[in-house]
Amino acid sequence: MTHLSAEMLAADVTEPITSAGHAQLGIAVLAGIAVIVLLITKFKLHAFLSLIVGSLVLGAVAGAPLDKVIASFSTGLGTTVAGTGVLIALGAVLGKLLADSGGADQIVDTILAKFGGAGPQALPAKGGGGRRAGRAMPWAMVLIAGIIGLPIFFEVGIVLLIPVVLLVAKRGNFSLMRIGIPALAGLSVMHGLIPPHPGPLAAIDAVGANLGVTLALGVVVAVPTAIIAGPVFSRYAARWVDIRPPEKMTPERTTDDLERRPGFAVTVATVLLPVAMMLAKALVDIAVDDPENATQRVFDVVGSPLIALLTAVIVAMFTLGRAAGFTKGRIATTVEKSLGPIAGVLLIVGAGGGFKQTLIDSGVGQMILEISKNWNISALLLAWLIAVIIRLATGSATVATISAAGLVAPLAADLSTAHGALLVLAIGCGSLFFSHVNDAGFWMVKEYFGMSVGQTLKTWSVMETLISVVGMGCVLLLSLVV
Repeated sequence: MTHLSAEMLAADVTEPITSAGHAQLGIAVLAGIAVIVLLITKFKLHAFLSLIVGSLVLGAVAGAPLDKVIASFSTGLGTTVAGTGVLIALGAVLGKLLADSGGADQIVDTILAKFGGAGPQALPAKGGGGRRAGRAMPWAMVLIAGIIGLPIFFEVGIVLLIPVVLLVAKRGNFSLMRIGIPALAGLSVMHGLIPPHPGPLAAIDAVGANLGVTLALGVVVAVPTAIIAGPVFSRYAARWVDIRPPEKMTPERTTDDLERRPGFAVTVATVLLPVAMMLAKALVDIAVDDPENATQRVFDVVGSPLIALLTAVIVAMFTLGRAAGFTKGRIATTVEKSLGPIAGVLLIVGAGGGFKQTLIDSGVGQMILEISKNWNISALLLAWLIAVIIRLATGSATVATISAAGLVAPLAADLSTAHGALLVLAIGCGSLFFSHVNDAGFWMVKEYFGMSVGQTLKTWSVMETLISVVGMGCVLLLSLVV
């Protein structure tokens, strides 16, 4: 799920690198995706290499000059690594400090004691109090993810929650899907539907919707959507893909050589520090709404994902590392060891961003807009369908949001305040539809959870589709009563 700030959207809107017609572009998209899937599943080629080859095939079939295809791919890879990649690296450092200091153990032990029953016996084969307690865990995870995901980017939420999700699943003896899917659903719903995330904010601006009304109706849509796509769907996802946390990504339980373990309160405060910083930025942006205001400019810096996570890492060195009795040398070693396991993840996520950018620069998004201009259906459904198609074609939720909002904006003039807000939510729902191989977030989830392409499609991709469809259903129902 490639998510960009509103200021970065201009980088995605460029002159097409090919003059191919709609039919040729459509064939090129299908060919590029088919090559990627075939190379990974049939020939077992590494996803990083497969995405490079798929991008070149896409450009070649579309008739684009090879040098421009390479430039587009490199730009997308660089932009993704510079944005998402840095966040993944900082999140890995924070996660390693959390794990090695015993802070993660403290959080997980508390969560399991409260919601998960008695450790490995949390889900016995038949009945029992532990099983009843274990049923609460997916609900706890979607609630935690929703709260954390309210002010922050999807990628930041992922890197903050992954250590906790993997440890809870391992130590509570849960299927990873029962814990992971609710957490992903909570984060994704917040990203697509709730301001102050960049997609909804940009759509609100484009269609002239009311921020407060959009936020209120967004919550009404988000709650049932997150429940169905999270705790409810996770039961089926766990049957389809019954996997355990991958050893290489799961933080190890801390050893007994620690002088002491950080307290639960200080550990949670450290994890939530970047959340609080980004939430403060969002609130100041809404209250002040003046880019030239000194206060807003300060909070724009303080609340940026990079600064927020960097601050959390530095604070964690003291609140977690030093609190556990770590020397300066041990903290340095912990930071160094945190980066090795995520090298492959960074490359794959970056290559996913490169493939996405190649799609956009080839003119696929513009092709979708031109085809959909003359569709004669309701504004809400039109906005959702356009966002769905652009999302499927380009892999970018934000590009889908902005493009669809720009196309249907003239229709908003005849809508009531409530229906203008619902138009924004319809666009947001469409922008989350069926994440697949052209979405950097697809590869992020795949690598973190240690799944194959097929398993990721059956779980993550289906979950995203459920969010889109259920959310749109709620929007249509609300349109009948507001």
